[in-house]
Amino acid sequence: MISSSPRRVGCTIAALLWLPVLAYAADQLAPGQVDAARIQAAVAQGDDWLTHGRTYAEDRHSPLRDINAETVNRLGLAWSYATGTKRGLEATPIVVDGVLYATGSWSVVFALDARTGREIWRFDPEVPKHKGRNACCDVVNRGVAVWKGRVYVGTIDGRLIAIDSATGRPVWDVLTVDPDRPYTITGAPRVVKDLVIIGNGGADLGVRGYFGAYDAATGALRWRFYTVPANKNGPHEHPELVAAAKTWPANALWESGLGGTAWDSMAYDPELDLLYVGTGNSSVYNGAVRSPGGGDNLYLASILALRPETGRLVWHYQTTPGENWDYTATQQMILTDRVYRGKKRKLLLQAPKNGFFYILDRETGELLSAEPYVPVSWATHVDLETGRPAVREEADWSKEDRVIAPHVMGAHSWHPMSFDANRGLVYMSNFELAYLFMADSNFEYRNGEYNSGEDMAEMARLAEFLEPTNRMYCTPSRLVAWDIDRQQKRWEVERDIITAAGVLSTAGDLVFQGTIDGEFSAYHADTGEQLWSTDTGVGIMAAPVTYRVDGEQYVAVLAGAGGAVGGNFARIRNTNEGTLLAFKLGGAVPMPAVHARPAGRVTVARIDASRETLDRGRSLYGKHCMRCHGPGVVSSGLLPDLRHASREVHARWTDVVLGGTRAKDGMASFADLIDLEQAQAIQSYVIERAYHEPSALETLIAWLPESPFCVRSSWVTD
Repeated sequence: MISSSPRRVGCTIAALLWLPVLAYAADQLAPGQVDAARIQAAVAQGDDWLTHGRTYAEDRHSPLRDINAETVNRLGLAWSYATGTKRGLEATPIVVDGVLYATGSWSVVFALDARTGREIWRFDPEVPKHKGRNACCDVVNRGVAVWKGRVYVGTIDGRLIAIDSATGRPVWDVLTVDPDRPYTITGAPRVVKDLVIIGNGGADLGVRGYFGAYDAATGALRWRFYTVPANKNGPHEHPELVAAAKTWPANALWESGLGGTAWDSMAYDPELDLLYVGTGNSSVYNGAVRSPGGGDNLYLASILALRPETGRLVWHYQTTPGENWDYTATQQMILTDRVYRGKKRKLLLQAPKNGFFYILDRETGELLSAEPYVPVSWATHVDLETGRPAVREEADWSKEDRVIAPHVMGAHSWHPMSFDANRGLVYMSNFELAYLFMADSNFEYRNGEYNSGEDMAEMARLAEFLEPTNRMYCTPSRLVAWDIDRQQKRWEVERDIITAAGVLSTAGDLVFQGTIDGEFSAYHADTGEQLWSTDTGVGIMAAPVTYRVDGEQYVAVLAGAGGAVGGNFARIRNTNEGTLLAFKLGGAVPMPAVHARPAGRVTVARIDASRETLDRGRSLYGKHCMRCHGPGVVSSGLLPDLRHASREVHARWTDVVLGGTRAKDGMASFADLIDLEQAQAIQSYVIERAYHEPSALETLIAWLPESPFCVRSSWVTD
């Protein structure tokens, strides 16, 4: 017989009452405890969002179903968090044990209570703002990795930083790039076997691509894989480059770095122990300049399968041999096991920029299918026997201007897609758009300049007619459900503006996506029927996530326009106050107020400049200014509209452009690329554009029913 005294019973009850408090305190002391076992268990357990694509397979499909097709109409805002930014936001939040980790512009990291949005800590890596000049597509960041109590982030200036997940204090900080070259990091790291994998960007400006593995505990470099050789004959840093060098001519434009940056997509198969990395576009786009002797130019625009502990290549598949159109293969890769065409397969899915949807056997690299998911004009088809595209003669723009589809922005770009394995459907954003390629016959490579090999001066002239009236672009764009078994579209939602945003699907029969004009919506996964929508007031590009804390399911998304696509349309809402929004059933918090920018006005008198000066200014503006300040000097809404620059700015124009007096604000000096006379020519052109009135031709173009660069389904040839 067991007996207890009243005192002993009281102590026992007191101890039991303390258990939740002690457990909570332990969690607070050691947050962010993510490891391989937890990530693998997350396939079936959806309360957390532990890694960039939710699981190693990167499918972004959640098993949570509390918010579903029947209940979604009760969805409302639970909380919001102001990021304090007005630039692009592209991050996928990571949620671990009730704490949400995400990034904002300039690689700033913040940790929030996932229940309330209360800030726990915020870490600013203090990126030198002049480094923003190296970012082709805004100072964005796609998120962090969380692993064993640390948070890992890559920065715009090329560093990889480990942060204590409890305190937000840096643990180690390593520079992963050559600071004298225009490298950036915008992608989210992945952690595999206690190795932090990170690549970089910068191919458009001229760098050599690579990615590497760093010790998660110390930051020490364990291995590095270069995606292109440094020269034809070596010595080569690793054996894979010996094979790659055979696909490049001796007279390649080696000084450009050649490109091939691995700036985004990765996935990992723990069963096969294979790390998959997608590589990027060429530097320079124009193959006649970059690689005069021809060749496939490995490993540009490729999917690489490597051993994560050594960095040794197991197989590769090149989506676009001899890449000439900015057709990166850095888009998301999704891993799935299913019976495909009568045989159980381990599949890898990718919809890269070139317009073909690829299905590979991820164990061997065998190509199983490649079908166009948008109209494609650069190739007629992909040969399944050889794995090679049948490139059309008309796709060569090295000697003659060509309109080619897809656009350089891609049929689908970095914006994450999701995959519902039960339905066999991939949900993704894409658009059908062609691009006018014009070769610069006088091109010379210059470090730090936009080195695509295109005639940027002529593009700037053309932009004066087309961009201000929005005729450079086609509408609508689409949210598409793609059937991977049939390799065809199941359904689509057409947009009346170009929008590209990440996608989330759930077991609640829902697909979530935002738009660049600020709408955040839920659609039925079977039909595409819109079931719920709310106006956030700020453009959305990032991918939503969903998680559950204390028994309540939330859907969270970052709102803030920018980047390669979103930046051109930030002006739609005339505001861009970055915000993280979290929704739940019964949420009743008001949407945060947004504040419109004041209307711009011309502040200085017209300059009596010669036509020669204005033409020179346009040409220089196209080369150095257009990608940030907008075609035709019409701002995207992210950066200052130079047509409305103040008198003070114009009075100190050369101090800003050459002297770098506003470098701390992100306007770097361009003294390495232009001289005083050229800076003044740009100023004359900018002021002339401020006073510009549309011509009869521009007015006519504005009335066209659609852009001349819209594409047709008839462009696709069997």
